[in-house]
Amino acid sequence: MMLAQVGKPLHQLELVDTLQRLGIYYHFQEEIKRILHSMYNDYDRNDKWKDGDLYATALEFRVLRQHGYHVPQDIFINKKGTFKPLVYEDVKGILCSFEASYLSSEGETIIEVTRNFARNFLEEYLERTVDQIDFTMIISHALELPIRWRMLRLEARWFIDVYERSQGRNSILFELAKLDYNMVQATNPEDLKYVVEEHLHCGKIGLR
Repeated sequence: MMLAQVGKPLHQLELVDTLQRLGIYYHFQEEIKRILHSMYNDYDRNDKWKDGDLYATALEFRVLRQHGYHVPQDIFINKKGTFKPLVYEDVKGILCSFEASYLSSEGETIIEVTRNFARNFLEEYLERTVDQIDFTMIISHALELPIRWRMLRLEARWFIDVYERSQGRNSILFELAKLDYNMVQATNPEDLKYVVEEHLHCGKIGLR
């Protein structure tokens, strides 16, 4: 029911992405499937919420493709059918476009051009940015290895720390992610029993 309670498409996508990166998406698979299937069916019919928003458009592209929906590469193409330069002011959108580019299919050369442009821009951005430590750390992490190529459990461990420092984090999801990670890491029934009991009695739990 969690995803159904989030009304705006962009917020739904952000929640799905967060669940994936925290490593707890499998607890919500049916909800995620229904939401994304509906979003895919409305892909070309209901796009006012993402019109002119590079971040929203790239996030939708990446999340849908991650779940097997082959949406077109049109978001990276202008009316002439060539590469559409990205908006320089939207660093978050460029980062999302960079991550999205790693879900390209064979022959989608425009997406490859987008990837090269985004990488160069992000590398230059890191060189000239001395503040926004958490955001630049996320950019460096992406340039080192995109989400597409990372091991999900190791990525979850890293992202849990990032999510802990993010503004507006969902405390319930944060605690669930830590509990889930420790349960997966538990190597025997006694370890699992300890993790669950600590969570139930203390209400909070740390990562091992």
